[in-house]
Order: sequence, then structure tokens, then C-alpha cells
Amino acid sequence: MSDVAEVAGVSHQTVSRVLNDHPSVRPETRDRVLAAISELGYRRNSAARALVTRRSGTIGVVTTGSLLYGPTSTLVGLEEAARDAGYFVSVATISGFDAATMHGALEHFMGQGVEGIVIIAPQVEVMRAVEDFDAPVPVVMISSADQPDAVRLHTVSVDQFDGARQATRHLLAAGGGEVAHVAGPLDWFDAQDRLAGWRAECAAAGVAAPEPIEADWTAERGYAVGRAMVREGAPSAVFAANDQLALGLLRAFWEGGVRLPQDVALAGFDDVTGSAYFTPPLTTVRQDFAALGRLTIEALTAALEGRSVTRHTLPAELVVRASSWSGRPASRVGE
Repeated sequence: MSDVAEVAGVSHQTVSRVLNDHPSVRPETRDRVLAAISELGYRRNSAARALVTRRSGTIGVVTTGSLLYGPTSTLVGLEEAARDAGYFVSVATISGFDAATMHGALEHFMGQGVEGIVIIAPQVEVMRAVEDFDAPVPVVMISSADQPDAVRLHTVSVDQFDGARQATRHLLAAGGGEVAHVAGPLDWFDAQDRLAGWRAECAAAGVAAPEPIEADWTAERGYAVGRAMVREGAPSAVFAANDQLALGLLRAFWEGGVRLPQDVALAGFDDVTGSAYFTPPLTTVRQDFAALGRLTIEALTAALEGRSVTRHTLPAELVVRASSWSGRPASRVGE
């Protein structure tokens, strides 16, 4: 920094102000300092700065390492929001969620001097481990699960329950009969909430909810379920717990000569990249992962500043496309 100050012809304090975006620096002075930084190839020593300020500018993230669209998009949205807020992200991908493994991740982060921890916790197994997760820094959990009473956490999520209700309500109107549900694995909180939302909307409409069809998150399983529906008689509408299941159903229905939306109205969940280009384009429920990332960082920042943080839930958005509706309904219509 002294070298930069000498080249730019300013004080050491002025260089510091420029590096920390202080508003009192004149634009021409800032430009001169930035030019000197570029000329000298200066890089701030984050480790030394952390020793002085006791702030590392780093957030630890514990994730399952799932390659599924939801968890992956959550991690990407979180990292982008953290970077925009001036933080770097250190990720610990763990496959086991016993107390020893979680403790190891915690010790790893504490060794890095992280300012806070985010846990992407979509599964029951993760939540059980979180119940014993005692961190000396603020912790925010991204999960639709109810927060354990014994744990001091801050929770953010997308409203999976209402998203499922929106999809089911639309399918009841589009299909004119009962709505079948192909459920995701029920050790996932998202799958539990989508199942509960489907049941609640059927009950509110006075329509009997058939027995849900248990599945995983894959197109292969959706295809197998769709083939069985073609053999046994397809329902008038199907709500799939995610878009990959819906993709498999679409293939099976196409092979079996089942027309969408004339014979079956179909909706998925997630609005994965390319779902607008399925054949036909897929009605689905969109989750705003960028907004989820920003909300997580806002909650973590509030906790770091000692402000109270309540549970935050983002709305889900129904996107209606040709797999369920041949006209243009009043609700949002996708491309």
C-alpha cells in the first residue's frame, strides 16, 4: 500500500479509503490510485487484513453436494449474492451427516475464520445433524423444514407448500377432474411440502386426493410412472414433484399417444433451464434462487449485526405453459 501511495502521489490513508470504497475520495484521486494499483499489480493481503480487523470476509457453506437442480441452483444463487455483498464462500461438501462429520466441517470453517455459516438442508438427515450443530458464529439454514426448537438458527426458504397449491389449483381448473401426484422422495422436506400442498388444495376444492405415487427426482422414474398410467388409464391431470419427473411423464405420454393438454394436463416444479422447450412446453412452479441467495445473505448480515432475524419465506410462482392449457389464462404465462 505504501508503494501504491508513492506512485499515486497520495497518502497511505487515501489508498486505504479507495480500497474500502470510502465516499470522501475525489473521483480523480480514486482513478489515480486505481491506476497505480493496476501498474504495480497490488493485491490486498486478506490474511493480514483479517488479523487486524478480525473479519475474514468469508462465509462457510455446508451442502450435500447434490447435483439436482434445486440444491445446485441454491448454491449458485448464494455464492453470487455473497460476492455482491463483499463476501467469499468456502464450501464443505459432505456425504454423511453424523455429528462427527458436521463437527469436522465446523472446525474447518473456524480454522478459516468464517464470519457466518449457511447450511443447505433439504433432507431429514441433514436436519438431524443440524440439531447438534453448535457454532460460535451466526448460522442460517436454507430449508423449508420447521426450525428445531433447541437450535438457534435463522431459516430461509421458498414456499414449497403454496407453490404446490398453486399448481394443483390450476390443474383442477384445467383438467376438470382429480389431480394425481407423483411425489418426490419423502426424506426431502421439499417433497413433503409439495405433497402436503397438493393434498390441501384438493381438500379445499372438495376433490378426493388419490393415493400419491412415490418416486424419486429422476426422469427415468417419471417415464416408468407414465408408462404405467398409459397402460392403466391416465388421469385427467398430473402434478409431478419436479420437472425431471414431468419430463419422463411427457416421454411416456408421447409414446402412448396421450395428448397434452387435451387428454392430460401436466405440471412440474422448479422451472428448470429448458422446461419452456419441452414438447409441449411445461407448466411448472418457478423458484427464484437468486432472490433466495440475497435473502440468505441479508439474514446472515442482520445476525452478524446483532439484529433480530425471523424466518423468511419467498413466494413461489406458477408459470403456465402448453402442457396444461391450450389458451392464455389470466395467470402468468411462460414463453
